[in-house]
Amino acid sequence: MISAGIVGGTGYTGVELLRLLANHPEARVDCITSRGAEGTPVADLFPSLYGRCDLAFSGMDVDRLSQCDVVFFATPHGVALEMAGALLAAGSRVVDLSADFRLPDADLLARWYGLTPPDSAVFGQAVYGLPEVHREALRSARLVANPGCYPTAVQLGLLPLLEQDLVDPARLMASAASGASGAGRAAKVDSLHCEVAENFHAYGVAGHRHLPEIETQLERATGRPVALTFVPHLAPMNRGIHATLFATLREPVEESALQAIFAARYADEPFVSVLPAGRHPATASVRAANTCQLAVFRPQGRDTVVVLAVIDNLVKGAAGQAIQNMNLMFGLPETMGLEGGAVAP
Repeated sequence: MISAGIVGGTGYTGVELLRLLANHPEARVDCITSRGAEGTPVADLFPSLYGRCDLAFSGMDVDRLSQCDVVFFATPHGVALEMAGALLAAGSRVVDLSADFRLPDADLLARWYGLTPPDSAVFGQAVYGLPEVHREALRSARLVANPGCYPTAVQLGLLPLLEQDLVDPARLMASAASGASGAGRAAKVDSLHCEVAENFHAYGVAGHRHLPEIETQLERATGRPVALTFVPHLAPMNRGIHATLFATLREPVEESALQAIFAARYADEPFVSVLPAGRHPATASVRAANTCQLAVFRPQGRDTVVVLAVIDNLVKGAAGQAIQNMNLMFGLPETMGLEGGAVAP
């Protein structure tokens, strides 16, 4: 049985990890930390876990966490960067759900997050946790950088086109919308119900922190420079990412051929579903599931390909993908504990 620890268990990602791990047959949570809720039973803060989790939140104890086989960081940026080295030295494995290890370049990390790795050797051993690209490296990884929610949806949508060199990599566009849970659980005016409900707006147009992650990882996966215009939006829903992606074809390709390319690329991927031609994915179709649904179109037979990608930002965009990575790291079936389908309605 894998002993798991969670650092930062009071946010939406932390409770999603608890929900999913409670159903995992080969893992259990033995330690969960929170600075603000130390001593509080987890089920008192999250009644949905009554009868499923009898732990109480503890303080930040590296010695206690280092007794766990794997430690998940569901924390603000900068926490894992400081703590991961000690846990790795003690023999634990680490899955970081923040952005501390997602960027392969320390200069990019400093520019976009204002962070500097205290140990370049630790920083350099992180494996980017998108299983559909890095599955084999993840099997032997000790430190995993779990991808962001927007980057997961955008990369899965664009990869088949870029891998086949079908589109101009310098003219990519992504218009993506996230549910309010993507902003975290902390009290903020922009996340108040009256601000989110019956409202839809863009943000971060001048430069969102997920942009360099998407570009650098697409470049690593395809071996060619990538330029993406990325516009995120806040949607009036609790969960979900809907990404509409645009790419310009180098040469004409029939929509049926594009459909076949996407179907072949993800034929053996347990958590990526390419919808039949003409179908439109919806966020409700993946709610609470570790699934990405994709659809590909060539509107009016012109030179623009449109890809639609949907995920649950808290599952395939965070906690579910983290457990998928844990399964790979420990030699378990990749789908273990993640077999549940979407919740409807």
